[in-house]
Amino acid sequence: MKQRKININVIKRIAIVLAILLVAIFILVKAENFIKVKEIDGINLVINSRNVTERLKHEIKIQDGVIYVSLDDIENFFDKYIYTEEETNEVITTYNNKIASIGFDANKMTLNGSIRKTNASAIKDGETVYLPISEMLEVYNVELTNIEESKTITLDSLDRKQVKANVKSNVTVKNNNEVFSKTVEKIKKGSTVIVIDSESISEGKKWVKVRTENGKIGYIKTNKLENIKTIREEEIEQKQITGKVNMFWDYFSEYVKAPDRTGQTVEGVNVVSPAFFYLDKNDGTLKENIGTAGIAYINWAHSNGYKVWPMISNADAGIKITSNILNSYTKRQELIQSIVEKCALYDIDGINIDFENMYKADKDKFSRFIIELMPRMQEMGIVLSVDVTAPDGGENWSECYDRNVIGDVADYLVFMAYDQHGNSGSKVGTTAGLNWVETSLKKIIEYDEVDTEKIILGLPFYTRQWIIASDGTIKDRGVVSMMNIKIPNNVEKQWDDTLKQNYIEYKSGKNTIKMWIEDGRSIKEKVSLVTKYNLGGTSAWRKDMETSNIWTIIREELQK
Repeated sequence: MKQRKININVIKRIAIVLAILLVAIFILVKAENFIKVKEIDGINLVINSRNVTERLKHEIKIQDGVIYVSLDDIENFFDKYIYTEEETNEVITTYNNKIASIGFDANKMTLNGSIRKTNASAIKDGETVYLPISEMLEVYNVELTNIEESKTITLDSLDRKQVKANVKSNVTVKNNNEVFSKTVEKIKKGSTVIVIDSESISEGKKWVKVRTENGKIGYIKTNKLENIKTIREEEIEQKQITGKVNMFWDYFSEYVKAPDRTGQTVEGVNVVSPAFFYLDKNDGTLKENIGTAGIAYINWAHSNGYKVWPMISNADAGIKITSNILNSYTKRQELIQSIVEKCALYDIDGINIDFENMYKADKDKFSRFIIELMPRMQEMGIVLSVDVTAPDGGENWSECYDRNVIGDVADYLVFMAYDQHGNSGSKVGTTAGLNWVETSLKKIIEYDEVDTEKIILGLPFYTRQWIIASDGTIKDRGVVSMMNIKIPNNVEKQWDDTLKQNYIEYKSGKNTIKMWIEDGRSIKEKVSLVTKYNLGGTSAWRKDMETSNIWTIIREELQK
C-alpha cells in the first residue's frame, strides 16, 4: 500500500514537471507575440500599411494646424533626390509626375511651373529643415488624416489600391495572426477598417491584416468582416512601347530640313528620333528645326505607328554654354519649360536628351536636370530617354554622367555603344568590338546598377577607314557608312571572333588601309546582347547609313 502511494506521488510530480515544461515551451514559442510594443512619446506616422514611426529621424511637428515632416524623413520615405537649392533658397522636391519648390519666407509653392498659395512655408529648427507636408499633399499624391486620439498621422497613397470593410461584432485586433497574441486594440461592431492584405480574403485565409480607425495595424479573423468594398484601384502605369524598343536616330543637323520619308516604311521600327531640337550656341536657349518638313515627318511617323522621340542636342552650344545652363536652377527650369511647350505644340511622344562633351564637375548638375525634367514629362505622358557613353573614357566624354541616377530616373538610358576608337584616340582599332560593348554594358548593369530593361543599346551603322603612313602615323580615320563600305577585289575579309567583326587590311601606295567592318553579321551579334541581358531594345546611329538587310536582322533578333 505504501509503495502504491509513493508511485502516485512520483507520477504527480512528473505530471507537474511536464506541465511546467509545456508552459515554458509555450511561453518560449509564443513570447514574441506578447512583446510590448515600444511606446512613442511623440506623434506616430503610418504610411499606407506600415507604422514607420521608429524609422523617423526627427519628430513630426504640428504648428497652427500645419503638419511638418523633416526634409530627412521626406528623403527617406518619398524623394531621395530632395535638396535645398542655394540659388533660390528653396527646397526642391520631385515625386512621380510632380516637381515642387517651396521657400522659407513666403507662403507659396511652385508646382510643375505654376505658383500655388499655401498656409505655411518651409521652416528650420536648428540645422533641420521641415516641410509643411499638409500643404504638399498634391506633390506626393497622398491623403492625410490627423488622428488626435491616438496621436497618429496617416498618409495614404492615392495611386495604391485601398479596400475598406466593417466589423460584424466587437473584436480584438491582434499583433500577429494567432489567438495567443498581444492585443493591439479593441474595436466595436460597425467600425471601419482598411484591409491591408485583401488577397487573404480571396484566398480564404483565416486571418487578415487591417488598419483601424485609430491607425493601429494588426490582425483580425476574416469572418469578422462584412461590407468589403474596394475604394480605389491601383494605378498601373501603361508603357508606351510594348516589347523591345527598335529605334533609329534621324540626323539632319540644325541647318537642314527634315527628310521627306513619304511612302517609306522601316521594318520592325517602333520609335524614330529626328534631330528637331538643339541648344543655341550663343545663349543656350532651346531652338527647333521643324518647320513644315518636320511636321510632315511627324505625320509620316505617326501614320506608320512610330512614336516620335526627337533628339535635343547640345553640340552646337558647346561645353561652356551647357555648363552655364546646368549650373543654374533658374536656367534649368527655363529650358525644361521650353521643352514642355515644344512637346505640347508638336504632339511629341518622347524626347531623347543627347548632351555630350560636358565637364566632369557638372555631372551632378546634369543629373539634377534629368531629375527635374522627368516629372514634367511624366505629367504629359512623354517618354524620357537619355544618351550616355561607355563608362571608361575621358572626363568630358565619359565621367560627366552619373549613370546610376540617370538610369534610376529616366524611362530609358541609351548606351551609345560606339566610338571605341574614334577621332580623339591615338590608337587604331574598331568602332565597336563586341567584347568592348559587352564589357561596358556589364559595368552599367553591375557597377552602375541600372535596370537592364531600361537600357537601350546604341548600334553603329558606320565604321572608320584608317589610313596609316609608312612611319606608323595615322593620316586619316574617316567615317564610312555601312552601305558605302568598299572592299577591293583582291582583299579577303578575316573574321575576328573576339570582336565579332570582319577585318580587312591592304596596301594603298605607301599607306596601309585598315577597317573593322560593320555589317549584318556584326550587328546581329550586338543585338543578341538584348536577349542575353534582357535589355530594353536598340537604337541605331543613324538612318540612311545602313544596308537594306539590316532592319530584318534587327527585327528578327529582337523578337527572340
